[in-house]
Amino acid sequence: MEKPHSPSCGRNREPILDVLRRHFAGHSHVLEIGSGTGEHAVHFAAALPQLTWQSSDRAENLPGIRAWLDEAALPNTPPPLELDVTGAWPAERYDAVFSANTLHIMAWSEVEYLFAQLTTVTTPKATLIIYGPFNYAGRYSSDSNAAFDQWLQARGAHMAIRDAEAVDALAGKAGFALIDDIAMPANNRCRVWRRQHG
Repeated sequence: MEKPHSPSCGRNREPILDVLRRHFAGHSHVLEIGSGTGEHAVHFAAALPQLTWQSSDRAENLPGIRAWLDEAALPNTPPPLELDVTGAWPAERYDAVFSANTLHIMAWSEVEYLFAQLTTVTTPKATLIIYGPFNYAGRYSSDSNAAFDQWLQARGAHMAIRDAEAVDALAGKAGFALIDDIAMPANNRCRVWRRQHG
């Protein structure tokens, strides 16, 4: 099959990689939630060979992810897992979790479910990194994010840029504390949490 392609991945992968190098240092097993095309998985796994990079997504996206993984043939990328956040989660535990451009696509109830399940798939002191746009104090961080949010809600009423404080509250309930919040290109953020207890 022809591999799927995300232009935004080519633009954001190096800035994200800089964050991963810093905050996933000393980690070994990453669960990527919502791997999309699979391009991030291949790029990050190639650059960070010490990490086993477990991609995952809903069933309809798995063939495209497999196409990227099969072509790259990296030793640290096992086959992608089927993962719908409201369905069954992996039995394995991971010391790192990564997700890019997912929270604004999911319904808020799905975002809540994702964070509630994190304790079942992470080890103590696990690190969580989420990339994407966020609002702060209920306000857009840029005019382009305001326009993007309008575009999202025209596509589906369940989609929206999420408030950082509301996401932090979900993380806190799951035992994760915010340890970094990094400005990224195109008015995105990489927000980093660390699991505080077992």
